[in-house]
Amino acid sequence: MSAVLEPLEAQFEPMTESWFDAVLRVEQSAYAHPWSRGNFSDSLKAGYQALVLTGGSGPGAELLGYFVAMKGVDEVHLLNITVAPAHQRQGWARVMLDALALWSRGEGAQWLWLEVRVSNGRARAVYERYGFRHVGTRRQYYPAANAAREDAVVMSMALQAGHSEP
Repeated sequence: MSAVLEPLEAQFEPMTESWFDAVLRVEQSAYAHPWSRGNFSDSLKAGYQALVLTGGSGPGAELLGYFVAMKGVDEVHLLNITVAPAHQRQGWARVMLDALALWSRGEGAQWLWLEVRVSNGRARAVYERYGFRHVGTRRQYYPAANAAREDAVVMSMALQAGHSEP
């Protein structure tokens, strides 16, 4: 007999400093080279779009994921998107990408941009299924083990109809 999963009520809310402890726990469990509290704090101070996705309601709400994005003139650059490891492979990345694309269009952005580690094939596949295309490589962009560096795949996606690849 298999277990029946109850649907999880989820909602977005602005990331605030009160979320930092939970965000950092997820960040540190998800990445070998996580963002620091200072990275998140600086992002909020800069006015970047930063949202948390929570499941459940009230004080027991669980952090499912979060994203941080920076708006430019006619584009938005996704700086960090993370699904808590316990909730990966459940569609939450797509939910967050939908929210990001909706917000970006509302801000008048024509493009979404991101970088992803060459070695992160699972994330690259999620982005490609969503509509992002590989447009370049940043050599030795990310820190890696043993003081090495890892390349980043640069990806973009048009948000407005009629835009071709950059």
